[in-house]
Amino acid sequence: MILCMATLLSCVQRTEDRLFEQKVTTALKQQVERYPQSTIRDIYKNFFQDKFGPGHLLSDTAAAGRYLRREMNSYSPDTLAFLSPYVDSVGWEHRFVRVDLRVIKEGKVSYRDFFEAFVRSAQSAPAVSVKDWTEEWNRIVEILEKMQCAVTHHPQYTADKDSITFLLKRGEFVGHHSRTYVASYAPHYRLIAAEELQSLGF
Repeated sequence: MILCMATLLSCVQRTEDRLFEQKVTTALKQQVERYPQSTIRDIYKNFFQDKFGPGHLLSDTAAAGRYLRREMNSYSPDTLAFLSPYVDSVGWEHRFVRVDLRVIKEGKVSYRDFFEAFVRSAQSAPAVSVKDWTEEWNRIVEILEKMQCAVTHHPQYTADKDSITFLLKRGEFVGHHSRTYVASYAPHYRLIAAEELQSLGF
């Protein structure tokens, strides 16, 4: 009986590992195809955003609102060579999505509805330990390096990978887009819980 249980658990674990690798691989391929200038910093941000959501951005609701309005005032999509999708998935679990601020600029979603959905998304963000996230991130890196895509050949790859490792060892998890990514894609978005998309009309 014990041997049967052990065999069953082993099979379940192998299945879970295989599904994880498949989903992560799909997410990685989407990132590098849609944003070919991505570095490992941008890969990291993609996955940590789906894991933690926007909770770390909302310690002060009023300040978050002011910052959003300032960002909108400085955002002119007509001047951008690259326009991201209105809604862009992140990570492999797809718990959160990036919603481009163009949806407000173009009148597709009101500022009030957008900000309220953002606040609800931040408040419902899951609690994740940095330890668990570090273990998951290391598995993601293994899959990334197995793919041998352009990201792993970037001149800054090793240095950026090490800086992320040091970040996590300090018990921190918030990463930022690379300068190359910002210059190439001028990202202007907020993370919204996938379950909130219907409230925004998507």
